[in-house]
Amino acid sequence: MHQHVAGPSSHEASSFPDSLSIQSLSPLFPSTFSSLPSTISLSGTGPLTAPISMASSLLESGWLYLITNFSEFQLATVGTFIIHESVFFLSGLPSIYFERSGLFSKYKIQKKNNTLDAQEKCILRLILYHVCVNLPVMILSYPTFRYMGLKSSLPLPPWSVVLSQILFYFILEDFVFYWGHRLLHTKWLYKHVHSVHHEYATPFGFTSEYAHPAEILFLGFATIIGPALTGPHLFTLWLWMVLRVLETVEAHSGYHFPWSPSKFLPLYGGAEFHDYHHRVLYTKSGNYSSTFIYMDWLFGTDKGYRKLKSLEEEGKQL
Repeated sequence: MHQHVAGPSSHEASSFPDSLSIQSLSPLFPSTFSSLPSTISLSGTGPLTAPISMASSLLESGWLYLITNFSEFQLATVGTFIIHESVFFLSGLPSIYFERSGLFSKYKIQKKNNTLDAQEKCILRLILYHVCVNLPVMILSYPTFRYMGLKSSLPLPPWSVVLSQILFYFILEDFVFYWGHRLLHTKWLYKHVHSVHHEYATPFGFTSEYAHPAEILFLGFATIIGPALTGPHLFTLWLWMVLRVLETVEAHSGYHFPWSPSKFLPLYGGAEFHDYHHRVLYTKSGNYSSTFIYMDWLFGTDKGYRKLKSLEEEGKQL
């Protein structure tokens, strides 16, 4: 069943507003945005106007093709699954290659390497879980997302809406994930559920989604609760999923590069922060957050990590 949509006019189809409101984000980060102008012009004759207009036109032309040739159900389920698998496996491959080849070994956080058998076990189990757990969940959850307002029609939402929603998803996901992850480190749940994820004390990109099926459902709730509450455009949902996958793969990569996001993004945890969580005994690991570090700081569950970092810095000075 195909969804036929009339071609949009140049005014109606534009996903870019005439100006991007900075003030809409300033209540969350007042100190960051206070020095910026109230709006950023996306119209007129500035040097960026033509590239932005061209990008907008190409994006919406591609989106028109999708919604004309596929139903919203197909895009929201199979389309989402294909994008997830593509981004996940392509972004996870480099850390395996680096580990096997020894490339960038000086940036590897742990000197221990995983065996070839351990890596293959992880990949095969992931394919099984993704097809037998992730895909059915995407299909079964579609009616709920649709009821909450999910849409796929043109025009695409303004970037101010897309970015503010994704920022909200990251903050909410981090809060829910922190408490869910901390609960999984209680004795019974760790033994029967979360210990599967911790089979790999030396993580690599693919281990980010290697987990017990119950954990996939349990912590997956943290990822979808934000979109489920706001009923976003499918484009926003896809972009959120891509960013979330890239973040968790990077956090499990096992490498801390000079260009790692934690080097320039405030409050971002990253690979070094999460690697500590994997290599320490589960009752003392801490560092339960998924993306940012403020929850661990607020509740004192990063003290072991901070102490270790302090000792390392003292050792460098000697």
